[in-house]
Amino acid sequence: MMRIAPEALRQLVEAAEAAYPGECCGLLVGRQLPSGVIEAIRAHPSANLGKKENRFEIDPRLWVDLARALGRGPTKVVGLYHSHPDGPAQPSAVDLDSAWGEELVWLIVSVAGNPDAAAGAARTGQAIQVTAHILDHDGRQFRELPLRTTDWAPYPVRLDPDKFPDGPLEETP
Repeated sequence: MMRIAPEALRQLVEAAEAAYPGECCGLLVGRQLPSGVIEAIRAHPSANLGKKENRFEIDPRLWVDLARALGRGPTKVVGLYHSHPDGPAQPSAVDLDSAWGEELVWLIVSVAGNPDAAAGAARTGQAIQVTAHILDHDGRQFRELPLRTTDWAPYPVRLDPDKFPDGPLEETP
């Protein structure tokens, strides 16, 4: 599972919308919890150095600067993000061809354009879905990970009054 801080999610969604119709990209900093959950606490935007339309390349200087700043502490680069303008929030064949690092999570933001924009008006996009993926099977394919914000909590449970006529046995948080 991947958990992301709401502020980091907001940042990368805003970056994806601002970059539209181009792609945005950046790095995610966080940690892997003992439970195996990967938690991103910060998003660091990168200039997109991709040479072609609908391609992204994260600035290597950002990688180096973050690695130096983080040192050997508990936080590290746990993933990257990029957007898919007018495309689904799932890895493309191009993503797979350029993917590396089975330990890195890939967040993909699907951004849809406004089809009702007036002729000649600036094209705007709206983020419509964000998904998380990790390389699997020796880097041969992506596998989707459940994605939650760090403030997400399990749903409350309504007990069956026929089975529990006196109410719950103990208080639930």
